[in-house]
Amino acid sequence: MRRFRKTFIRAGLEALYLSGAHVWLRPIFAGVGAIYTLHHVRPRRDADFQPNCHLEVTPEFLREMLTHLRDHDIEIITLDEMHHRLVEKNFARRFACFTFDDGYRNNRDFALPVMREFDAPFTIYVTTDFAEGRGRLWWVTLERIVAKAEVIEVQIGGLALRLDASTSTAKCVTFQRLHDWLRSLPGEHDIRREISALCARHGVDEASVCRDLCLSWDELRALADEPLLSIGAHSVSHCNLAKQTEETARGEITGSRARIEAELQRPVLHMAYPYGDRAAAGQREFVLAAAGGYKTAVTTRPGMIFAESAEHLTALSRVSLNGHYQDARVLPVLTSGAATAMWNGFRRIDAA
Repeated sequence: MRRFRKTFIRAGLEALYLSGAHVWLRPIFAGVGAIYTLHHVRPRRDADFQPNCHLEVTPEFLREMLTHLRDHDIEIITLDEMHHRLVEKNFARRFACFTFDDGYRNNRDFALPVMREFDAPFTIYVTTDFAEGRGRLWWVTLERIVAKAEVIEVQIGGLALRLDASTSTAKCVTFQRLHDWLRSLPGEHDIRREISALCARHGVDEASVCRDLCLSWDELRALADEPLLSIGAHSVSHCNLAKQTEETARGEITGSRARIEAELQRPVLHMAYPYGDRAAAGQREFVLAAAGGYKTAVTTRPGMIFAESAEHLTALSRVSLNGHYQDARVLPVLTSGAATAMWNGFRRIDAA
C-alpha cells in the first residue's frame, strides 16, 4: 500500500510538471509563501533497507531548493518575520521558511553549511528529551531492529506472528506493518514497552539511538549564537499530543519551551507538533499552543501559507521536502502550491 502511495504521488508530481498545470495553478494556490519541513540532511546512504529515507534529503538537494527559490525571487525569512508579515498583511514578496524537526546533529554538520552559502535563516525544532540524550526515536530503533533480524516474533491483536525479515523486500513489508501497529497503540508507554521488548529480543541498544543522532544541550549551546539559526520547541518527549490527556499535552507544550529557554537563554516562540498530522494535532492542541504563548505552531498537514493563515497561527501547514522525491523537476511544482492544492481537494486552509 505504501509503495503504491509513493508511486501515485511521484506520478502526480510528474504529471503536474510535464503538463504545465503547476504554472497555471500557481497564481491561485502558491499563496504568500511556504514553510518547508525537513528532518535529516546528510549524504545519501547505500543500504538497500532504508524505511525512514523519506525523512532525509541530501545537502545537494537542499542546495537545489535554495537555488530555485532565489532564482524565482522568493525571499527566505525567519518565522518571526513570517509572523510579522501575516499579522501586518505585508505580502509584497513571496517568502519561504525552513524548519528542521527533532534536532538532529546532521542539521549542524550538513544543513548549516548549505544554509550559510545562501545566507538563509532556518529553525530547528528541538525535542527536549532528545537533547538530554534520553529520548526514544522509536521509528529509528525499529529500523535498526528489522535491519538486524531475519525473523521477528511479535504479538499483534492477540495473535502470535512470525514476520519475515530475511530480504530487503521482506524487511520493508515487516517494518511497515510494525510501524503502523505501533502508531495505532493507545499511548506512548505502549509503544515504548513493545519497542523495548523487541530491542531486548534482538540485541539492539535502544538508549544509544538518541545519543548517536541528536544534538545535545552542549552542542545546542554552541550553536545558539549562529545568526541564521533560531530554536523552536517540539514537545518534551515527541509523543502524539492528541492521545494525551489535556494536562499532559499542556505539559509537553509548555515544558519543552521552558526547558529550552532555561538551557539556551533564548526566547522560544515557535513550535512544531510531533508527527503533526490530523491524528496527532487538532483543535485542542492548537488552542493549547496559543495559550502556551507561542507566536506560531506548525503541523505536517500539507499546504502553503495564505493571507488567511493569519487566523490560524497555531495550525499552520507546511510543505515536506521528502527524500523519496529528490528531483529538481519537483521544485517548481512544490513552490507553485499545485501539489498541496490537489492533496487538499483544492482547499487553501486546512486548520479544522
